[in-house]
Amino acid sequence: MTDAEIASLLTRVKTIAVVGWSPKADRPSHGVAAFLHRRGYHVIPVNPGQAGKQALGETVRASLADVGPVDMVDIFRRSEEAGAVVDQAIAIGAKAVWMQLGVIDEAAAERARKAGLKVVMNRCPAIEIPRLGL
Repeated sequence: MTDAEIASLLTRVKTIAVVGWSPKADRPSHGVAAFLHRRGYHVIPVNPGQAGKQALGETVRASLADVGPVDMVDIFRRSEEAGAVVDQAIAIGAKAVWMQLGVIDEAAAERARKAGLKVVMNRCPAIEIPRLGL
């Protein structure tokens, strides 16, 4: 995606499910989710081991199926696990998937695009938002 497309996406989305969210403050998923929350996004943490607990003013969900429709799914999982998350994002009607730094799955990205989702891969919104001046 171009910078303009990323900026457009980040200004349109309101609700973001963060798959792989961690309660540990030193983990990137924790910091990025908190950053997005501070920026005014509605962030829904997803982590089966933390389901039912509270974080960022939300109940942590076990899976995307427990979340319902969201604008974007931010994926903090290994590349080999990203495809299953992308398939779940498609199933719940997400509008976009964002694979974090180091997360690359071209086949899953293509499935998402064919389903009409916007795809960002190997980037971080907490880096892109300030870089793009959003």
